[in-house]
Amino acid sequence: MKAVNTVRVSKNYELPSRLMDHLTTAVMLLDDDLRVMYMNPAAEQLMAASMSQLLGTSIQHLFHDNDQSTQADLQSALRDLHPFTKREAQVFIGNNPQLVTMDYTITPITASNQTHSLLLELRPLDRLMRISREDNILNAHQATRALVRGVAHEVKNPLGGIRGAAQLLARELPDGAMTEYTDIIIAEVDRLRNLVDQMLGPRKLPKLALANIHEVLERVRSVLSAETGEPGSTDSVQIHRDYDPSLPELWVDKDQMIQAILNIVRNAKQALNESEDQANPIVVLRTRALRQFTIGHVRHRLLVLVEIEDNGPGVSREMQETMFYPMVSGRASGTGLGLSISQSIISQHHGLVECDSRPGQTIFRLLLPLEQPEGQFNVGA
Repeated sequence: MKAVNTVRVSKNYELPSRLMDHLTTAVMLLDDDLRVMYMNPAAEQLMAASMSQLLGTSIQHLFHDNDQSTQADLQSALRDLHPFTKREAQVFIGNNPQLVTMDYTITPITASNQTHSLLLELRPLDRLMRISREDNILNAHQATRALVRGVAHEVKNPLGGIRGAAQLLARELPDGAMTEYTDIIIAEVDRLRNLVDQMLGPRKLPKLALANIHEVLERVRSVLSAETGEPGSTDSVQIHRDYDPSLPELWVDKDQMIQAILNIVRNAKQALNESEDQANPIVVLRTRALRQFTIGHVRHRLLVLVEIEDNGPGVSREMQETMFYPMVSGRASGTGLGLSISQSIISQHHGLVECDSRPGQTIFRLLLPLEQPEGQFNVGA
């Protein structure tokens, strides 16, 4: 039997280093005082620090939650010598604590000299949950689009017949004053057809060309400022910019992208203006680069992230589940089409729109791939 390469972490403990170093699960070994004795590379990456930096550090500084239940779990496992697993725990991780959703398992280990230690396995779930959420958004969007297309086909055909019949009726009416009624029929039919067309979103494929995303955002600011005639603001809403000037140009249909972002920023502005007790309403336009990021099942080398953040009352959890569906609106005067159209435009660019919201902070995130298209769309000069 071949000897196993080991790393000695103390005089009482040896671990098979090659095995531990190649695990994708973060593994930490704690002594009976709950201090770090060993970390594999996955744990170092999770903690954003090397083992040499954290050796001997109390685990309560690196792994804790709001109600200290994680510390109670560690103490209980060490005292009772029973393994313990917790699913989808909200835990603060690292020296600069970041809140992470994870599964963790605590396994007591007894050495030959009867000393005890704990093996702590950490499995972050944020990435998996985000990919699952993105899949749900994309699938729901595709299903909704298919439903709307079917309904639009069934509605537009009889509307065309009604409009034609109203025009013929108007010609045959003996009293010209009665054409007022046929004019109403024609006008309402046209209104319904326009509504259906808006539900379908842009019917033309994007005409892609290289563009600077900041030019798009500045155009949106200009449009909103022109609506009130006050440079740099809309009504009492201030628009702040937080741009990354190093971002390269990306392939987009500039006009469609302006429309997509304008819909979202205008929604944020209206929500702030309609909030009666909103003090110092602010919308922030932010850009960043994201590397090695997955949208659905496609991994992109580089993405442009556009965030539209406001400090308004927030969006309810129930509304967040349906807000990108056509005809769904949280405002009495809203049509419920703006966000649906924005999602359609970004989806045609192989991107995605996400929303995270709580009272006092709502963030819409637009994820746009930077890769050059491979003949999917019309590419402008």
